[in-house]
Amino acid sequence: MTIANPIRYPDTGSSQFMSRRGWWLVVLNVLIPGSAQVLAGNRRLGRFGLVSTLVLWMLAVAAVVLYLVSHSTVYEIVTSTLGLWVLQILLIVYVAIWIVLTLDTLRLVRFVRTSAASGALIAAFSVLVLAAVTVGGGYGAVVASSARGALGHIFAAGPSVAPVDGRYNIMLLGGDAGPDRQGLRPDSMSVVSIDADTGRATMIGLPRDLNPTPFSAGSPMLADYPNGYGYRNRCDVDVCQLNSIYTEVELYKPKLYPNAKAHNSEPGIEAMRDAMEGALGIKIQFYVLIDMEGFADLVDALGGVDIDVKQRLPIGGDENLNGVVGWIEAGKQHMNGYTAQWYARSRHGSARGDYDRMDRQRQLEDAILKQANPVNVVSKFQAIASAGTQVVKTDIPQQMLGYFVDLGMKTRTQPVTTLELTPPTIVPADPDYDKIHALVRQALAPPTSTPTP
Repeated sequence: MTIANPIRYPDTGSSQFMSRRGWWLVVLNVLIPGSAQVLAGNRRLGRFGLVSTLVLWMLAVAAVVLYLVSHSTVYEIVTSTLGLWVLQILLIVYVAIWIVLTLDTLRLVRFVRTSAASGALIAAFSVLVLAAVTVGGGYGAVVASSARGALGHIFAAGPSVAPVDGRYNIMLLGGDAGPDRQGLRPDSMSVVSIDADTGRATMIGLPRDLNPTPFSAGSPMLADYPNGYGYRNRCDVDVCQLNSIYTEVELYKPKLYPNAKAHNSEPGIEAMRDAMEGALGIKIQFYVLIDMEGFADLVDALGGVDIDVKQRLPIGGDENLNGVVGWIEAGKQHMNGYTAQWYARSRHGSARGDYDRMDRQRQLEDAILKQANPVNVVSKFQAIASAGTQVVKTDIPQQMLGYFVDLGMKTRTQPVTTLELTPPTIVPADPDYDKIHALVRQALAPPTSTPTP
């Protein structure tokens, strides 16, 4: 008789022994799935469970080691379509194996032979653990599926793009398609420039009333505007300023950018890219467009944002404050999506008009980045993913997402420097582009180390 025989061939007449045996089986099933079957049931099923458990542990250890060695590689895997497919399948398969092994373990317990109290506790414990693993694994599979769909919808397909002068420059457009407006137009414009090695980021804000605006070399807009868009108040729409470029190209000149749609962009966005490159004197590799109409959903999905409001602002209303439906009071507030949307939109009650609004939008961007921590994103991923597909549009290739996630982790640990090209630094109606280019070069220059005495 071997030591395993009492487990496989128990004394069924002793309820005390059968109760202890039941606890051993269910605990072993939790710690080493498959071991209960090897000891007391179908050994073939048990060996299959043990091998599956060993493979899972090996994959988990490999993932931890890989994460310690190369963060970006892990991020690339979990943000790729193939990686998410594999993760989803593994989770579904493991949950199915766990359910089968747990139900078979409960069969091996033989509840009719245990004491009533022990049997009830064993059953309750097993059901709780089964539910936790099943719900956890099932949720993970659903998140992987949602992530695959959202990432495929938001991010572009295409090859990786190398940094320029050691930096990635990303154009950020806040498109406002509010209920009181026809169509979408970029209401806020900025460029975030990120050092490709250190993650140090600089945010450059441009006023929407910049006029005239030069285009970068090779832009198809140069044929119509060799001296800049809005030069001597010339354009094909009613207002000649930076954010009017998007509207003009979308309405009248989309054929100037015939390949925009194929690259997950729009003609108006590409024209804005050419204009902002010309204005700043830098190459812009990517764009991100955030639709303010759906912005509230994204903030709500994150659970709101914390903002220190400097000045009381109205919600709703016209230029004369007619129709105001509420107020955003000064002080520290936790804003929902609706309030945050009006905090970003409001032009009333501020001395510097659009420029104060630009400052508030930067403040919101920073607050959202802080709110989008890993725990918050995972716990609310489905709502965030659903909102993101309605709010965000970009041409960043999906295969570079892992790299940018890793780079973003570095950025979060450092202060973000800002350069606002607004009065009194720059006069939007008479911009000095030599000065602007010099300011941009200075802002993007690597920090110099202070010599030690």
